[in-house]
Amino acid sequence: MSSASSSPHLHVDTIRVGYRIHREMHEIVHGLSFSLARGEIGCLLGQSGCGKTTVLRAIAGFESLIDGKITLGGRELSNARKTAAPETRQVGVVFQDYALFPHLSIADNVGFGLRKLSGDERSKQINKLLDLVGLSAHGKKFPHELSGGQQQRVALARALAPQPDLLLLDEPFSNLDVDLRERLATEVRDILKEVGTTAVLVTHDQHEAFAIADRIGVMHDGAIVQWDSAYNLYHRPANRFVADFIGLGVFAPGIVDPDSKQVRIELGNLPLDQQGFQPGDARVDILLRADDVIHDDMSSVSAEVVRKAFRGAEFLYTLKLASGQQLLALVPSHHDHAIGEHIGIRLDAAHVVSFPRVE
Repeated sequence: MSSASSSPHLHVDTIRVGYRIHREMHEIVHGLSFSLARGEIGCLLGQSGCGKTTVLRAIAGFESLIDGKITLGGRELSNARKTAAPETRQVGVVFQDYALFPHLSIADNVGFGLRKLSGDERSKQINKLLDLVGLSAHGKKFPHELSGGQQQRVALARALAPQPDLLLLDEPFSNLDVDLRERLATEVRDILKEVGTTAVLVTHDQHEAFAIADRIGVMHDGAIVQWDSAYNLYHRPANRFVADFIGLGVFAPGIVDPDSKQVRIELGNLPLDQQGFQPGDARVDILLRADDVIHDDMSSVSAEVVRKAFRGAEFLYTLKLASGQQLLALVPSHHDHAIGEHIGIRLDAAHVVSFPRVE
């Protein structure tokens, strides 16, 4: 699972991590691997309890390995026999609660790790970083005088100040309003790309992951089940878990016609994608995303509106076909249909993904 063809900057190689409780080892992470090139941003995405924060802690040096190894810039940081101390790793961490020092000014918070520099050099670096994160006018303020989004950017500037070889971000947007998270994730991506810092983000929010990361590892039960771009995770999921976890969609039953290489579903025929299809599988489930189903008043196929969620520019409709099969559809919000109303729909599925039928 490598994103770089040669000498990755960060290489997490088949690591196993666990905790010993009453002499019994409880393994949390099972043979997990991924790589990042210098300047790439990776994300570990998954539900609570999947092991993503444990991986981050292992990279930071807070957890030792049962097996495998972690290499950064060609230097081995951890293996089953030794764990380099966190302070020797050249790894910066932005914590979930930002961990700013309340009694220090914003400038002093940013410069906390720069005490070895001369006064002039330290001031120059602090000013450069405050400008980078858009807080030049706030250096003399204290953390309680800033908003949550501003505090998050101070924490980012402080972590970047020592110019780490790697930056780790542990659910950095979880304390912010939902509307603010994606915008700040985009801002953080721009900042990291400007300074060329390699980074790993941990989150449960796929919108954050899509906004910030070059490569995303969907985690389940202590392992990465797919390490890929956001586009491929959405349109080319490796298995049913990823298909169900990423985006909005449903599985619709289909019957395969191997001669025409098409699959027949209630809404019509679709070209058969070979992904997930095994020869001899006549009965499959087709992944239909909410953006695959188009509202079309001229269509001969109609569906009943059973639920609707207003999202500003669009509605997310839950629709029921004559068979009882439900679909999701994203429809521009000027099409405001009532629950129980029937509307015309058609398929516009550019990526057809099939899986063997689950009975």
